[in-house]
Amino acid sequence: MKAIIIDDEPLARMMVKEYLQAYPHIEVVQECNDGFEGMKAIQQHQPDLIFLDIQMPKINGFEMLELIDNPPQVIFTTAFEEYAIKAFDAHAADYLLKPFSKERFDKAMQKLQQPHTNAAQAVVETALQAATQSNRIVVKDNGKIKIIPVVQVQYLEAADDYVKIVTAEGSFLKKKTMQHFEDILPPQEFIRIHRSYIVNAQLITRIDPYEKDSHLALLTTGARLPVSKAGYAKLKEVLGI
Repeated sequence: MKAIIIDDEPLARMMVKEYLQAYPHIEVVQECNDGFEGMKAIQQHQPDLIFLDIQMPKINGFEMLELIDNPPQVIFTTAFEEYAIKAFDAHAADYLLKPFSKERFDKAMQKLQQPHTNAAQAVVETALQAATQSNRIVVKDNGKIKIIPVVQVQYLEAADDYVKIVTAEGSFLKKKTMQHFEDILPPQEFIRIHRSYIVNAQLITRIDPYEKDSHLALLTTGARLPVSKAGYAKLKEVLGI
């Protein structure tokens, strides 16, 4: 098995390498300091396994995984316990809280070949319900990584298997669902006004009636977005109208 260690702490990388000496069938093909290096290494080596820190400079471990098609098996290594549930949401083989012992490391390695259990699936569902709010969105744009602060998002639009994120700079696609963004974006700022639209409420300048039981939201940018009956009820609640 080929493995890559992605962690900005040299001591943590050294510990993983030391513990891996007991597993001669696993070859560490590269060590990386951050998510950018990690993405390049994964594309180059196509590893079977990655040991991935979560809190890193530039982009974090979750954001890096989102940008990879068909990611390998993952064992997260981090000092931040609050990320545990979200780690399982990312379908990690296991989650190691630093500093971890050789015994705990061995348990994680034993899980590599085990299929996900119903208990693990339950953790995934819990993670979706308890998803942390995000203040930025990371996308791939023409092969480059772009970090979009949430405050710059005007609205999001469903686009088949993707979501189109519209900003003043242009629009960007991310392979996620509308439900994903509804879960992670601040609910008082971003409102699901239609099954295909989530809008930055601060940009709404007017809401006009449109056909039966529907409306149009006019944004300060000039965009006109459809508002469903359920979306209109949400708007009235959040905007206090």
